[in-house]
Amino acid sequence: MKRVFLLVLDSLGVGATPDAGLSGDAGAHTLDHLVAAAGGLDTPRLVELGLGCIEGVRSLPKPATPQGAFGRARERSPGKDTSTGHWEMMGCELERAFPVYPDGFPAEIIEPFVRRAQVPGVLWNKAASGTEIIERFAAEHIATQKPIVYTSADSVFQVAAHESHFGLERLYECCRIAREILDPYGVGRVIARPFVGEPGSFRRTYNRRDYSLPPPRETVLDRLKSRGVPVVGVGKIEDIFAGRGLTESVHTEGNLDGMRATTTLASKLERGLVFVNLVDFDMLYGHRRDAQGYRRALEQFDVGLRELEARLGPDDLVLLTADHGNDPTKHETTDHTREHVPILAAGAAVKAGVDVGTRSSFADIGATVEEALVGSASGPGRSFLGEILDLRPARAARA
Repeated sequence: MKRVFLLVLDSLGVGATPDAGLSGDAGAHTLDHLVAAAGGLDTPRLVELGLGCIEGVRSLPKPATPQGAFGRARERSPGKDTSTGHWEMMGCELERAFPVYPDGFPAEIIEPFVRRAQVPGVLWNKAASGTEIIERFAAEHIATQKPIVYTSADSVFQVAAHESHFGLERLYECCRIAREILDPYGVGRVIARPFVGEPGSFRRTYNRRDYSLPPPRETVLDRLKSRGVPVVGVGKIEDIFAGRGLTESVHTEGNLDGMRATTTLASKLERGLVFVNLVDFDMLYGHRRDAQGYRRALEQFDVGLRELEARLGPDDLVLLTADHGNDPTKHETTDHTREHVPILAAGAAVKAGVDVGTRSSFADIGATVEEALVGSASGPGRSFLGEILDLRPARAARA
């Protein structure tokens, strides 16, 4: 294949994994539950490709002959966060989960952060919903210049600050300092959460930045880059992998902008991997438990997917998946949910209606990408390229 477009629909889980009960997620099903709560879902292209045919999905029609290949994957690594999901997808499985701090970060972390960042202190320092914590503490933050520090069920040190009253670059510098302090503790990500507005109308912006630990081992991205294959990250891919394994990065402002950037790349990139994270599903709708918003975002994506496919050639492969779940009907928390993730494959060379089953690791997705672009996969995953590929249409198109 000349090009692979790997699109991560951030948080679109398709049913709880067998071990989901250990993290309080038994019965979670992001897709089915959002469709029920939102009163339906109009995504004809995703249905045609076979989203409703995936094992465990009951909310969507099952075409007699799906136009794509389909399946699902179970996460092998412990955890249900962005970094773990994306890293495993690229062949870097984790044996231990990242550390979490639901009761707040200890003084041995906060005190050097305050000193080195030259701030008068921090506000909150416990687990919280990002939107709620900004409404609660934004005015005090502006008055005192104390950044708002909070975490979640994930291994994250999040710093919220007002872009104008505190300063965007100052916020980024605070997060770089936090990243250095937290490296020895193995915290997965430091996240800058800038916001704007005045009391009663505060809102977060797309100037978010993630400062991640680098993956502890070589990834599919590293190997592709070392072999001269262009690897373009769209959205927060660069942040998730700490810049490793990429030849180009495109910062985006949400799903629509991400799909526009991907479609533009499809018109000009001659070969390589385009690895896309579509963050709005998770950030704007999953965490905020907004099933209606999630539905609208999926329907907008369905339109954008058709536009992307219109620019594909006979040697192109599109893979759709997710990195974890975020069931918008699980109102007791605003955390991710441990679920299977979907696999959908489309392209002229993809066999219609092939079910690749339930894969035992997200790494199978990365192995498939690697084999598609360089002919073989050398990581821990098991490629399903041979199951889904039919080269006859591509050969006919070239002839």
